[in-house]
Amino acid sequence: MDHGPTAKFEAPTDEKTKAGYGKFLRPKTPYDIFMEEQEIPIYREIGVRRVQDLPMRPWKKMGGDGTFIQLLGTEGLWGCYVVEVPGAGALNQEKHLYEEVYLVVEGRGSTEVWTEGNGKKLTFEWQRGSLFSIPINASHRIVNATRSPALLLAGTTAPNVMNIFSSRDFIFNCPYDFKERYELRDDFYKPNEEISPDPLRGLAMRQTNIIPDIINCELPLDNRRSPGYRRIEPHMTGNNFYLWIGQHQNGRYSKAHAHGSAAVLICLTGKGYTYTWPANLGQTPWKDGKGEFVKRQDYEPVGMVSAAPMGGNWFHAHFGTSKEPLRLTAWFGPNAPGRERGRPGDHHIDYGAIDIKDGGTALPYYDEDPYLRKEYEETLKKEGIVSRMEESLYRKP
Repeated sequence: MDHGPTAKFEAPTDEKTKAGYGKFLRPKTPYDIFMEEQEIPIYREIGVRRVQDLPMRPWKKMGGDGTFIQLLGTEGLWGCYVVEVPGAGALNQEKHLYEEVYLVVEGRGSTEVWTEGNGKKLTFEWQRGSLFSIPINASHRIVNATRSPALLLAGTTAPNVMNIFSSRDFIFNCPYDFKERYELRDDFYKPNEEISPDPLRGLAMRQTNIIPDIINCELPLDNRRSPGYRRIEPHMTGNNFYLWIGQHQNGRYSKAHAHGSAAVLICLTGKGYTYTWPANLGQTPWKDGKGEFVKRQDYEPVGMVSAAPMGGNWFHAHFGTSKEPLRLTAWFGPNAPGRERGRPGDHHIDYGAIDIKDGGTALPYYDEDPYLRKEYEETLKKEGIVSRMEESLYRKP
């Protein structure tokens, strides 16, 4: 079906026929071609139990072994990869016109950041659980401080930039200095723990370019996804790359809620699983005999799952099944909830956190498919964990 160089235009022969082939294969984007040319694996699935187990190969451009991760539903929305920093070594120097955030999966080291024409470098240290951002178009180098390899998970806006400009030279060799994104000051990578409200939704936010340990950092009470749920959203280096860190109490799970593709959840502590299904299956797919179309991904630290893996609106719910809380970080790329396309000044709601009866997309526990509760209770019992899903949560007001 890939017509390639054999493609040709044939005009319709009458008013009942149509021009074109009608069916065709999606073409590769500039970012797809870039990934293939790096000659490292490209992992394409709904999720992965642990990124540590993904196969990696030498990545000449980066200077360490790597794997691209393009979870289903994120194509063209944002990019992801995992890279290993050689023991007692460093990755190659980089500079690019796309945003980049890093989560340290394993290891300890430091990062150097500087701009062209200025010899001064800012250097900060990182460890397992550190989250930091590289300012757009700033030169940087990642250095391993130990003899054992370090493993870093990266999220980028590379697909967005490459698919627009289609010029590697411009993206990797542009001299422009984004002064509004990067200030050469000693405290630029000093953690800021001050909590302020997100200006759109009023949620807890931290303006900081690094969080030394997102595995153990304090999270303010939120309650939007489950009783006792805690959450913070870091805003880093002026990025449009959106992310948050959240935690469910052990023995409790999130309400199912629906939204479009982009969100990828990354497990930080505990273990669990996610169920996700297209909204056109309805609120109760198992009850309605459609359970075979529901997708499930199990994970542990550091596993990943695409919340809405095939485009369009998908319901998804997340279940912690360990004796410790389920802590997750969710990465969206430049696709932040509440910032979808629309006319300025239009009224908008925090739909994923508002119940369907009130105009949102969240399913109250009392309206969800009974299979979810039944299986969760059985799973907790097998794990020797006491359920904290009180009967009152399933009682309709």
